[in-house]
Amino acid sequence: MPVLPSAVPSLDTLRPAPTAAGVLRLARLVDSLRDELVEIRRDLHAHPELARTEERTTRVVADRLRLAGLEPRLLPGSGLVCDLGPSHAQTGRGRIGLRADLDALPVADECGLPWTSTHRGVAHACGHDVHTTAVLGAGLALAELAAAGELATGVRLIFQPAEEVQPGGSLDVIAAGGLDGVAQIFAVHCDPKVDVGQVGTRIGPITSASDEVTVTFSGAGGHTSRPHLTGDLVYAMAQVVTQVPAILGRRLDPRSGVNLTWGAVQAGTAHNVIPGTGSVRGTLRCLDVRAWESASQVFHDAVEQVVAPYDVEVEIRHQRGVPPVENDERATTVLEAAARDVLGDEAVNLTEQSLGGEDFAWYLTRVPGAMARLGTRTPGGRTYDIHQGDLVVDERAIEAGALLLARAAVRAGAGA
Repeated sequence: MPVLPSAVPSLDTLRPAPTAAGVLRLARLVDSLRDELVEIRRDLHAHPELARTEERTTRVVADRLRLAGLEPRLLPGSGLVCDLGPSHAQTGRGRIGLRADLDALPVADECGLPWTSTHRGVAHACGHDVHTTAVLGAGLALAELAAAGELATGVRLIFQPAEEVQPGGSLDVIAAGGLDGVAQIFAVHCDPKVDVGQVGTRIGPITSASDEVTVTFSGAGGHTSRPHLTGDLVYAMAQVVTQVPAILGRRLDPRSGVNLTWGAVQAGTAHNVIPGTGSVRGTLRCLDVRAWESASQVFHDAVEQVVAPYDVEVEIRHQRGVPPVENDERATTVLEAAARDVLGDEAVNLTEQSLGGEDFAWYLTRVPGAMARLGTRTPGGRTYDIHQGDLVVDERAIEAGALLLARAAVRAGAGA
């Protein structure tokens, strides 16, 4: 179980001491912030805010950046961006973006720790409080390097709202110009299946596209003793539920990781009545952006062809969510090299692909970048899961994330 801020152990207990001068200086800067970052993370955890309501969280981050002499720019509603280091005019190069997400989930906090959520039914059950403090720590350390003239390329810190909803807050950031002038972008995401001090990376898709699909059925309805005299709506629904996922698996490249899973099926109220209306709802996920772009039409065609023999009408709704997070090869190489620099040669692991959605993907449709899985499990300790109210993280992950992101910015800015 985590301990009080004054006794939070150093990440040095899990990694070899850095030897390169630049890495050692960065490690000392982040280490000097360790207890403060833990305190900030616990404060954010105790005061979580849902998507697009992150006013207090934004204020906490902005105030700390201003204290460091920086000038954060507030975004409409909530969230902020903050530039540090040399400008494009000085370097001729775009900034390196570091992204965090601010919002919490509508989940009851069951961590049982002194910093348990004070907002009933709201919790940082996905680790966004860790992401936020990691990017904050990276930014404060990089600001020190910039003040000493040791930062080759400017950096933009992006603290976005509303990652957990669709459409996501990354689109708000982009619309507000938050990605203008950014050449590469990096992020981390907590992974409670990975030990603290370790990171998971992968070139190419690391998360999935995630769309919401709904099919609404309508027909004449009738008595179950006479299905031949009306459209058997429930039977038609059953065919869609069972056949359409299989059709997608044959009409789209199986290497694309397409997956259609139904979460809600609703029709009828009596055992002997064929209802006149019904609906099925689910998620359509895909690991390949090209397959994702064609999946909508394939889905529509499959539903219409399946129901054609059953004399029912369908209305099909396909709501785009997020594309896959496709890690750029060069950016992933930078991230892996940074992890080895600050966490040790054995710190980098190949991460599995996830069918979960992440709106960091929208940034990667505009600039190259990469996301790493950040280990939050205490070695030998319990494995938790994200989006669960009992999530507990090993707080050394904050220092690890700050070091990783700061070093990635330095390496990317130097063209390494």
